[in-house]
Amino acid sequence: MGASVGNKGGFVAEINVTPFVDVMLVLLIIFMVTAPMMTEGLEVDLPQTRTVQVLPADSDHLLLTIRRDGVMYLDEYKVTIEELEGYLQRLVKEKNKLLFLQADKAVPYGVVVDVMGHIKAAGIEKLGVVAEREDPKKK
Repeated sequence: MGASVGNKGGFVAEINVTPFVDVMLVLLIIFMVTAPMMTEGLEVDLPQTRTVQVLPADSDHLLLTIRRDGVMYLDEYKVTIEELEGYLQRLVKEKNKLLFLQADKAVPYGVVVDVMGHIKAAGIEKLGVVAEREDPKKK
């Protein structure tokens, strides 16, 4: 990429913006494709209740999800019941973060209570439970 010489022997001070526009369009397409993947969570059919508070927007909390098939995720990372206490002690207890539990409404009550027992055994005293706001039109 050399500079071109004009008719009078001087350099042309124009910038070719075509490569810049091409790169920007490619980056825009990449962003448009990947952005929805970053905001989607795990597929969970939450139970409904009348009073629901919004989860805190800061990053000082972790979300433990129990899907319908019994698979658990700590944020987006898959964990087993055997690994759960260790992860909770390192990621929640030691870093003084909040923990929220969201379980699919089809998950048996015994499984949820078992997970809550492991949470308590990890030394976590405060646990938030995630639910959806009840739709008054459905009643």
